[in-house]
Amino acid sequence: MLAHLLLSPVLLFALLLILFLANGIRILKEYERAVVFRLGRTRPALIGGYGPGLIVLIPVLDRMVKVSLRTVTLEVPAQDVITRDNVSVKVNAVIYTRVIDPQKAILQVENYLYATTLAAQTKLRSVLGQGLLDDLLTKREEINLELQKILDQQTEPWGVKVTTVEIKNVDLPQDMMRVIARQAEAERERRAKVISAEGEFQASQRLYDAAQVLAQNPMSLQLKYLSTLMELANNKTSTIIFPVPIDFLSSFQKKIPPEGPPTPSSPLTGN
Repeated sequence: MLAHLLLSPVLLFALLLILFLANGIRILKEYERAVVFRLGRTRPALIGGYGPGLIVLIPVLDRMVKVSLRTVTLEVPAQDVITRDNVSVKVNAVIYTRVIDPQKAILQVENYLYATTLAAQTKLRSVLGQGLLDDLLTKREEINLELQKILDQQTEPWGVKVTTVEIKNVDLPQDMMRVIARQAEAERERRAKVISAEGEFQASQRLYDAAQVLAQNPMSLQLKYLSTLMELANNKTSTIIFPVPIDFLSSFQKKIPPEGPPTPSSPLTGN
């Protein structure tokens, strides 16, 4: 009986020690930080909060809130946006955010992830509503940077850093999609005509240069003429007609006397 009474305090102490260790010791991972409250007040800690590693708490008096420092991806639901040129579109986005000050993230806002998502929705509608539809479709990178700067300024008092904002999808009405398709087709036709006209201009410029060279040396024109005849002669089914200038034939006509009746002899000559 005495031995049993002596062992009871030891067992009680051991149980209390086990409960203390179970409730008073916390292990934080490398990417985790802790905000510790003692009797409702935050305990002073180094910059970035407690952790990582072993954290010793006083049971009942201390309460710990863990905060992850990893980058979190938040998807912004599709928002109805009316652009400055009165076009209604649906736009959704993705934001990448992380906590840089755990104490501010816990003390300054109730739920920093939810608050960041709501702020992204409102800023998405306000920023995109100030621009044109063409800017939304062609200047996506500039809009992303502008949204990132605005959201980062708003979440800075919460200890949250918005690193990236990406517009994910832009859903257009069917009639607007047809208009854009016709516009793109007209633009392609315009480019094709410009390229064709540019090619004709370059070809005519080359022909003009070649004519200038041939005009300076007539023998070059004759050589080009003979080269063309040789190319035509390779095709046996073709008939070649040689144009001969009239001036060339007139030189032969001067050498051939004209044919006609003999001239009668004069009586004075006696022939």
